Amino acid sequence: MVAHEGHDMSSMEGMSSASITSSNMMSMTFFTATNTPLYAKSWTPLSAGAYAGTCIFLIILAIILRAVLTIKSYLEARAIQSAMKRRYLVIESENNMAAKLESDANSSTGILTTNGVAENVRIVQAPAQHIQPWRFGVDLPRAALVTVAAAIGYLLMLAVMTYNVGYFCSVLAGAFVGELAFSRFNQGVMAM
Repeated sequence: MVAHEGHDMSSMEGMSSASITSSNMMSMTFFTATNTPLYAKSWTPLSAGAYAGTCIFLIILAIILRAVLTIKSYLEARAIQSAMKRRYLVIESENNMAAKLESDANSSTGILTTNGVAENVRIVQAPAQHIQPWRFGVDLPRAALVTVAAAIGYLLMLAVMTYNVGYFCSVLAGAFVGELAFSRFNQGVMAM
């Protein structure tokens, strides 16, 4: 039986052979080996350069996660802004509605021409609701971005679950750099 670097053979005594799988026993403590597989046995760094490349990949993946979350929040803020600017037309001849709209500061009057006929109308801005109605153009991109973010997040989680110190630090570094690069855009989204 072959043990991973950092594993003590005496700690394996008393374990059944079913609980030990060849040389791929999962470590429950952090270790610093540079030959830890990532996602598949075929992605096992065999040199220090390959290990560094894997760590750089994890940094970039964590940065991409922060970018996807920023894009999602930007699109959500834009959808809310669009909903707040949505307007409706109310024909002035409807007396009961016209009286209510006279005092409304968010409405304006104008001329609507259809087939050469001019009608007096009032343009009323829609009240913004906390929960917006379902819209294909808003909810489909939101669901796609959440799915991408979840996939990237789970890939990063699997890298951290290897308990490799380099992979763990790479994910943290990517989260730091991603937040450093994109957090200012999240702050600006709230002011839209």
